[in-house]
Amino acid sequence: MLLHLARPAAVAALALTSAFAGATSAAANGPAADQKADGVIVVAGNTCTWTGARTTAVPPAALVIDRTGVNKPGGNLTCGGGITASLNNDPAFAFDDAAGTARTDLIDITGRQSFVTCRYKAVNLVWDRDGTTRKYVNREFNATRTSGGFLCPASVTTAAGGASVLFH
Repeated sequence: MLLHLARPAAVAALALTSAFAGATSAAANGPAADQKADGVIVVAGNTCTWTGARTTAVPPAALVIDRTGVNKPGGNLTCGGGITASLNNDPAFAFDDAAGTARTDLIDITGRQSFVTCRYKAVNLVWDRDGTTRKYVNREFNATRTSGGFLCPASVTTAAGGASVLFH
């Protein structure tokens, strides 16, 4: 249970920021963008997803994802495995189209399972663009516990490809 709680918290951060892939993909030079983002992250067999969060711009311009469009009640973030999660910050993304990457300064997420609540922060995340789409997949990153008791691991690692964000 401890592993399932902590990892989804960090994962949710990615998915939430990062988080974390929608059913549609927008080509870099495709149809007009609607300034929204979808995310997904899978950790220890549990999946957290959200769709349609507002962004402040369209890639490749630097942008911020509005956490109120991720978290409930305004958003639709859901996780499997009896976990609830919420994004505590508005993650900022900077894009390098020539390199096919994006960077996120900070993802701050809280996860809860049963009576245990853990908060984690991950900094300086790097995402790789999937071909010519605006879907970005994470590189491996570590999230450090910032609050929560001994039942929360001190840090968790999300493997490369464990989260994605699709901008549309």
